[in-house]
Amino acid sequence: MATIVERKQTSFRLSTDLLKRLQIAAKEENRSLNNFVESTLMDAVYKKPNAKTLAAMKEAESGEDLETLDLKDFKSFVSSL
Repeated sequence: MATIVERKQTSFRLSTDLLKRLQIAAKEENRSLNNFVESTLMDAVYKKPNAKTLAAMKEAESGEDLETLDLKDFKSFVSSL
């Protein structure tokens, strides 16, 4: 069963150059301008990593406390996940 998302009509003032670029990008992806702009805005808002993800990224970048994986027995490695 599909979830119904409430939408509200709104308007924005955009430069004509930006609007043209958005229209071209939407057409290239065979999408409506509305769908293209909405999904682009959602990506910008929802793709920011949360605190837990940022901490994990920092830990991985530091190289500290990383686990060593023994891949000699790959099947047991996969089943342990």
